Amino acid sequence: MFNNKLAIKDRILVVDDIYDNLLVIETILEDEGYEIEIQQDSQLGLEMVEDSPPDLILLDVMMPEIDGYEFTRRVRQNKQLPFIPILLITAHDSISVVEGLDAGADDFIRKPVDADELQARVRSLLRLKHSIDERDHMASLRQDFVSRFTHDLRTPLAASNRILKLLREGRFFEISPEIEQIFTTMITSNDDLLHMVNSLLEVYRYEADCKQVNFDKINIYELVRDVIQALTPLAEEKQLKLKSNLENIDLENSELYIFADRIEIKRVLTNIIGNAIKFTKTGFIEVNLKLDLQTAQISIKDTGPGMAPEEQAILFERFRTGKHKNSGSGLGLYLSRCIVEAHHGSISVESESGKGSMFTINLPVSGEQNK
Repeated sequence: MFNNKLAIKDRILVVDDIYDNLLVIETILEDEGYEIEIQQDSQLGLEMVEDSPPDLILLDVMMPEIDGYEFTRRVRQNKQLPFIPILLITAHDSISVVEGLDAGADDFIRKPVDADELQARVRSLLRLKHSIDERDHMASLRQDFVSRFTHDLRTPLAASNRILKLLREGRFFEISPEIEQIFTTMITSNDDLLHMVNSLLEVYRYEADCKQVNFDKINIYELVRDVIQALTPLAEEKQLKLKSNLENIDLENSELYIFADRIEIKRVLTNIIGNAIKFTKTGFIEVNLKLDLQTAQISIKDTGPGMAPEEQAILFERFRTGKHKNSGSGLGLYLSRCIVEAHHGSISVESESGKGSMFTINLPVSGEQNK
């Protein structure tokens, strides 16, 4: 069988310490048009996989040096390898099959091998391989398109804003207060669009699983404090009180450090607290930090308009905008969820129409969960 990439033959690696078994499988499969490679030494077979990944691996379970289970585990643990289907060949009972599937194998076949069954299982696994390769290829194309698209948008937007700001300052000619307000509106609109473009790019990076999250030991107390300080002027402009429980935390006896990406968690906190300020007309926003040996919990409570149950149910979904007139693109909360889940944490909301909302973010303290 051929895949449809320039009619390149599918490569199959067969590893078995008994040479006669290798010859039998090679004879069964060679008429199907595959490129067959055989190897008796399991250690050399593993090196072949690492050096030049095949499209499919047929693997005997019982082998000296590296048995089929360990071989499978090592292939699956190697994050540098693409997806490679693994077909285990076994003469043992169902217990060995369970162990092989748990190790990461995709299918199994029993000895003595039936030619028709072997050919059918190989065809099935190669279809799976091609399907996943195509999916990954499309994801790569999508990511490349989004990266180029957002870059092409960001560059003219940034340049446009620079010119608009110079015009608003009267650098080229004298402007009236009315014209100054028009320039301010245009700059604000450009900033909003630029923010949406940047959020879109981050969303696609997370969805394509190509976002680099840099876990490090960070002081979550200081991070929450810094975000609050940065957003306090925004709250004061609306005559809102932005308060917290930070002054009540025992800095000497509390576990203040977590393993996380500081920039990404700051993005989440800025978004959630910023939204609370944005949607609250009167009252306050309260940020509370609770720490223990397992979890850092940050809650953000506001006295805003609140949300109905049906709105809460879809709040963290992609491109789901709220009913509030100031609701944005629907990317911010979805991106926040992506970031928190990438940290093996959780984000939730409790709200009632007319009675405000409370967002709760839980982040694991230990870096072990992030490895």
